[in-house]
Amino acid sequence: MEKIEHKMVAVNGLNMHIAELGQGPTILFIHGFPELWYSWRHQMVYLAERGYRAVAPDLRGYGDTTGAPINDPSKFSIFHLVGDVVALLEAIAPNEDKVFVVAHDWGALIAWHLCLFRPDKVKALVNLSVHYHPRNSNMNPIEGLKALYGEDYYICRFQVPGEIEAEFAPIGAKSVLKKMLTYRDPAPFYFPKGKGLEAIADAPIVLSTWLSEEELDYYANKFEQTGFTGALNYYRALSINSELTAPWTGAQVNVPTKFIVGEFDLAYHMRGAKEYIHNGGFKKYVPLLEEVVVLEGAAHFVNQERPHEISKHIYDFIQKF
Repeated sequence: MEKIEHKMVAVNGLNMHIAELGQGPTILFIHGFPELWYSWRHQMVYLAERGYRAVAPDLRGYGDTTGAPINDPSKFSIFHLVGDVVALLEAIAPNEDKVFVVAHDWGALIAWHLCLFRPDKVKALVNLSVHYHPRNSNMNPIEGLKALYGEDYYICRFQVPGEIEAEFAPIGAKSVLKKMLTYRDPAPFYFPKGKGLEAIADAPIVLSTWLSEEELDYYANKFEQTGFTGALNYYRALSINSELTAPWTGAQVNVPTKFIVGEFDLAYHMRGAKEYIHNGGFKKYVPLLEEVVVLEGAAHFVNQERPHEISKHIYDFIQKF
């Protein structure tokens, strides 16, 4: 990992931190919640060794990227997030018309919309964990989630600015991240009001084989510096996103795509997800979807839990282009 270079790039009003390794066609890695560029450390090394240039930013509101107005969730809309990515590509790969994109969780949602808004920027996409959700013009997404899962569902609990942060504060960033990153239950994720993380079974005393104490400390140190508000604002902008993306109702994602999800990923077990993914709904909206991979025994943080396997899946797919 010591070979990975770090730099700051002026992007869309931000001072964006990126990690970079290798020479060749660019692969942009986009992280999820509650993660950082660091989530892609294994894939970066693997792909750089095979002739690619791997670039992974800390997204708006995360890690060492600064300049985001974290007290205004409206500045974390999907248009801001995709705008950051487009501006980053113009800054770091001005001579490449298109790049490869690999993304996980919230990063996957950003990548779906990057391909929806600017398919001219993407050669091929490998998305992990979160499938493409077509816009529902009849339902506010937060109200829909409340109706399905109740007020204590994690996305619903993240909506009120400052509320969940106040519950996290006495627990500390390391304990919060330890529980989240080692969570393997495919059932819906709940934060009952006033109980915070107490409702979630304690993380194992011995961390997962893929997450060492040192690696956990890397995440914890960054979130202790930034707090969680920037990351939580992505969820607080979901209703804004639904309003702003009305012109793309029914639109398709027309980029060659491979989708990978863990067998025990909570996103894979959301109501109706498996049927949508495997019975034609997904392919209807992502017509260039070439492959769906369900990794047996894997959970949500599949890129870290199965680093070599995921790296090989990425390499095998992008080699075609």
